[in-house]
Amino acid sequence: MKIATDIGGTFTDLVYTDEKGNLHFDKGHTTPGHFEDGILNVLGRHVTEDSLIESFIHGSTVIINTLTERKGGVVGLITTKGFRDVLEIARGNRPDLYNFKYKKPEPFVERYLRQEIDERIDFKGNVMKALNTKEVRDIVRKFKELGVEAIAISLIHGYKNPIHELQLKEEIEKLWPEVYITLSSETIKEYREYERTNTTVLNSYVKPIAHAYLKNLKEKLSTIGITDHLKIMQSNGGTTSFDKAMELPINLVESGPVAGMFGAAKLGELLNESNIIAFDVGGTTAKCSLITEGKVNVTTDYYIERNEKFAGYPIKTPVVDIVEIGNGGGSIARVDQFGSLKVGPDSAGANPGPVAYGLGNTQPTITDANVYLGRLSLENFDNPVSIDKVEEALTEAIAKPFNVTAEEAAQGILDIANSNMLNALKLISIRKGYDPEDFTMVAFGGGGPLHAINLAQELGMKKVIIPYGSSVFSALGMMMTEYRQDYIQTCLMNFDYHHLAAIQKNIDEAIENAYAEAPLSNEHYYFEINYDLRYKGQEHAVKLNASNITLHEEELSQLAKAFHVKHKQEFSFDLPETSIELVNLHLTIYGKDEAVRFKELDFSHIDASTCIKATRKLYVKEAGWVEVNVYNQQKLVPGYVIAGPAIVESPTSTVVINEKQSIEIDKYGNLIVEMEGK
Repeated sequence: MKIATDIGGTFTDLVYTDEKGNLHFDKGHTTPGHFEDGILNVLGRHVTEDSLIESFIHGSTVIINTLTERKGGVVGLITTKGFRDVLEIARGNRPDLYNFKYKKPEPFVERYLRQEIDERIDFKGNVMKALNTKEVRDIVRKFKELGVEAIAISLIHGYKNPIHELQLKEEIEKLWPEVYITLSSETIKEYREYERTNTTVLNSYVKPIAHAYLKNLKEKLSTIGITDHLKIMQSNGGTTSFDKAMELPINLVESGPVAGMFGAAKLGELLNESNIIAFDVGGTTAKCSLITEGKVNVTTDYYIERNEKFAGYPIKTPVVDIVEIGNGGGSIARVDQFGSLKVGPDSAGANPGPVAYGLGNTQPTITDANVYLGRLSLENFDNPVSIDKVEEALTEAIAKPFNVTAEEAAQGILDIANSNMLNALKLISIRKGYDPEDFTMVAFGGGGPLHAINLAQELGMKKVIIPYGSSVFSALGMMMTEYRQDYIQTCLMNFDYHHLAAIQKNIDEAIENAYAEAPLSNEHYYFEINYDLRYKGQEHAVKLNASNITLHEEELSQLAKAFHVKHKQEFSFDLPETSIELVNLHLTIYGKDEAVRFKELDFSHIDASTCIKATRKLYVKEAGWVEVNVYNQQKLVPGYVIAGPAIVESPTSTVVINEKQSIEIDKYGNLIVEMEGK
């Protein structure tokens, strides 16, 4: 039995395999404050002490929630003498250029908790001044007095030579063995002092919380017989052990969402769709990512809380490139102080949830708008739904202020939500030089199938795929992941044949380190290499994937040509006569795990003639209320084509197709929506 669980803001998802390898799904309500209880609740319905567990993979929002809610531990920062204020100085490039009242992000470590130590290493890794270990005792004493729970150590050029950081850690552990310590050299080995220091600080900030959470989860899982093969999803799209996650929890910042993006890439590989926009709408947020030529884009230029007016906080660890907005099924609609309709980012969450849940909420949400307009079945809710209360909420909060009907208010909520989601989709496609018409959308999460059709139509996309198990697809994606670790090292040098030997030497050293840390023998792994390249004298780099880990002169020439093309695509210009510089080497090691694969389903027992379960009134923006057929997804067979307008339902997801669109199921259980004119 293989198990994957994913904690979302509203629901906790479960996917597991039986003894024949067949997939099974379930969902339960998330239990804020004690997330492990929600996991145990849903697991308890399917797992017993007699179950043979081959693997348990977990994805969680605990780390990102700890950061956004500011509920981490008290952190003390130690840095090189003269660099105490690197977090305060940050970056001068403001996202809102003409906002003269702009305020920089407040550091997670206040100034009185930052201590300097006398030492210096240059940018080549040479020791210029030895570490003054006599200062350590006084620093530890101050930190203890100030209630510090975790220490972040980020010394200048520690990414190039970690000797002083390691010495400092050793000295602190002698005096204070129980404190949590994070070294910048163990977190990232990229240059950029502010970004590296901030990442180290954030790892320390979440470390006490992550350690307590994972330790508690391990104990709770052991009560139902799950004790071994525990893995957790990382932000880079791979898995790691609970123990390693406790040391570097910042690598879990997007633990849950990235699995769905990885699953979308695997699905695209199966269906010969190499260019995909993965689109995930849950109860709290909507997330999207671009997959090109079958590859999920992983970046180290990741920020939390960044928007058009706020710089946010950089995290220089590998993260699947995702755009995330606060628009999910539970997002609350309201009229703001200027009389405009707003949807999100505030959410009704799992408790009380939307008005339709009947748990006391009186503020309308996206889910309530979908319910009122006939897009969602009332039978799929845990408690009886009062349409009167949903209508009352829509009327009082939205319809009356705008002097419109409840239907128009509900449609307005969906229009605003779709507009917000459309902007996110454009950010990861059009704004990066890609035409959405060249892509297929894979839509999942509880709300993804509800919104994807209209969004894809707006973008001119050719096709939408609603995957089998779409409502728990992120958890399903975890079942398909492999062991993965990224090794990124700054190596500033010209990218030309004169430096071939030096570049290859760095690659070989990274491979050696990767093998040394891998839990299994060498034959269980394979590698991928990426180069961060830029024009000499420029600031920003372009990431290029190489075909093999041995760099020959011919491939170097091909990469140089590809760099000019990609640079023009991303930045709208190229400089063919300018020298190219290597900034970072990015080596990734993958494990050849026995991951779950998509299987053909058995449709032999299904009678498609019974697939129409009911008719229902559906509100269509241009036409008003229309009567449409409602199809039971579990009664569909390959070859049965449904013409829109229509609704296709399963117990946990709903797809609404428009006029001149069609939908059918394939042999893997995926719903394929063909867009108008395609």
